Amino acid sequence: MAALLLYSEAFRDRYDMALALLDDEPAAYEIPEWITLHQLDCRGSLLRSIRQLRSLERSLRPAATLSFLTRANVASWASRAGTGRPWIISERVNTGAHLGTGLSGHMGRGLVRLSYRHATHIIAVSQGVADNLSDEFGIPSDIISVIANPVDTVRIARQALEKYPAHPDEPYIIAMGRLVENKNFGLLIDAFAASSIAGKLIIIGDGPLRADLERQIADHGLEDRVILPGFVQNPFPLLADAQIFVLPSNAEGFPNALVEAMSTGTAVIATNCRSGPSEILANTNSLKIENMMVADFGILVPCNNIAAMADSLRYLQDDEPRKRFAQLALTRTKDYTPEKAAQRYWHVIEKSIHTA
Repeated sequence: MAALLLYSEAFRDRYDMALALLDDEPAAYEIPEWITLHQLDCRGSLLRSIRQLRSLERSLRPAATLSFLTRANVASWASRAGTGRPWIISERVNTGAHLGTGLSGHMGRGLVRLSYRHATHIIAVSQGVADNLSDEFGIPSDIISVIANPVDTVRIARQALEKYPAHPDEPYIIAMGRLVENKNFGLLIDAFAASSIAGKLIIIGDGPLRADLERQIADHGLEDRVILPGFVQNPFPLLADAQIFVLPSNAEGFPNALVEAMSTGTAVIATNCRSGPSEILANTNSLKIENMMVADFGILVPCNNIAAMADSLRYLQDDEPRKRFAQLALTRTKDYTPEKAAQRYWHVIEKSIHTA
């Protein structure tokens, strides 16, 4: 969202823009000074979100609203009911996988089915996300567009030139993300052990599964070769110097980390999970594979397949394919520039306003 805001400056002469943040938490990114910020304090509550957004809606009476993430999307629907003004959703995750199971997941699915169909338009970050909304939640496909997340390659290239203080002095493979079940870093650790390749494995990020992953590393006797540095403010120097970046996820919406790694000129491996990796690496969303696949812009492997992941790690130990896929990765990221994404978002926004 930060890149989208930054590259919306060209539309300042047409519209006043405001940003509402639901929860009073430390800012994750810098907000342009020309954006009016409304900091709410909903504390993770859907009901508080609805009440506070409704109050803001009555005060601002915006010509159109664009909301991000499931709670904000549902709250925006409830707060804007009856206004008749356009409401646009940006769906960032594979909704079915993101909502989980149990009572809370069942209730979340019900709210999505109830609310999303009333959106003026829905922007999905990948075709897989769009298909999931139609197939699992009954959202009409004619109100859904696909606009991939933007990746600011210029900023990443600049940050990649900085130095990481504990830079490894030997070849390494890298992965990045929250240490949670869906990211499936356990698969990568098992495959790294099975591959018998040299060098180290670095997994950037923190989360509730850290202790479990540390035990798994110890079980393989890899304490000196698998590094969990935690959250890294600027990971791009590490990504740029890695031999390979690996995305071992069980599900994604649009895997930002994958495209960010590609933009540093690093060869990539990804699981063929829902949603996004096959669209990025193979230009298709309907791919089914049983073994390692050499795709157009990187390597794809089946989910939860240790042997295929180990094969892919060994395959990219060879200099020729690794350098070739590093260059292909860099070429592919030109399709995900913030300028292109912002123009496409504003096309949807303005069309919604003019046809309301």
